[in-house]
Amino acid sequence: MTAGTRQEWREWRGWRAAAQDALYAPGGFYRRAEGPAGHFRTSVHASPLFAGAVARLLCRVDEALGRPAALDFVDMAAGRGELAGGVLAALPADVAARTRAYAVDIAGRPVGLDHRIEWLAEPPQGTTGLLFANEWLDNVPLEVAEVDAAGVARLVLVRQDGGERLGEPVDGAQARWLQRWWPLPGEEGLRAEIGLPRDEAWAAAVATLGRGLAVAVDYAHTKDARPPFGTLTGFREGRETTPVPDGSCDITAHVALDACALPGGRVVPQREALCTLGVTGARPPLTLASTDPAAYVRALASAGEAAELTATGGLGDFGWLVQPVGVEDPF
Repeated sequence: MTAGTRQEWREWRGWRAAAQDALYAPGGFYRRAEGPAGHFRTSVHASPLFAGAVARLLCRVDEALGRPAALDFVDMAAGRGELAGGVLAALPADVAARTRAYAVDIAGRPVGLDHRIEWLAEPPQGTTGLLFANEWLDNVPLEVAEVDAAGVARLVLVRQDGGERLGEPVDGAQARWLQRWWPLPGEEGLRAEIGLPRDEAWAAAVATLGRGLAVAVDYAHTKDARPPFGTLTGFREGRETTPVPDGSCDITAHVALDACALPGGRVVPQREALCTLGVTGARPPLTLASTDPAAYVRALASAGEAAELTATGGLGDFGWLVQPVGVEDPF
């Protein structure tokens, strides 16, 4: 280990800077070849039913927009383009012919991605259609605050090996955000994630949409039920682990979607959103087993996938932040 490397491991930084480098710098977690699917399972990876539901939502947005000549679909934090590809495959032919699909991710374009999908590092400006951000905001790095023995909320500093200590008191805009959205009682050890960077990132993404709908999907909490010790955690190879900002694991925290919401936005549970879009998890009738056994088996498998997407205590607990821009709420 070089002297420079030893210095990096000893350096104390806020969680926002440490996670930014660990996730997105050259060699960071999200630049690795295996992509997010190599480490955790999202709704996109759980079932093609999810992409089908998003495709139906895009069709609703299309109708609300009056069926424009060009309809945009923007997939934020696209991973390896799985959702964008699934949505294009699920669209009716006439809608697909008018759809311009954009996958937005910091990683390079995957080999073999559908040629109809444009790969970008930033969302395009002035789009008309649906901007969809599935598990993006939870990976926007933020600071962590912890209450000290004197009842003062201080920034949590971290080393590259995951060791922590308390830094300066939280002040300025970050203190105002805490006071409004996640007030901390003066009890030592209580923690909060300061969601201001996520609010700003979401507002910037929504601002790229000329007309249409923006949707952010993530594990979430609301002001009346913030977790007392925060939610910062890591994922590596399918298992939850201690968050260590060395590039070896995902670093994530649940999202205060109520703070992110802009005027006119609302948060609904994933199970409710997917049910509205036709994903219910209802079992097929037993009579189908005798009349068409193969269809029954397919329908039973689909019902199982739908149940996973809408399960209480699992993916169904995700929140959907629904933000109309210049159109009526298509839900």
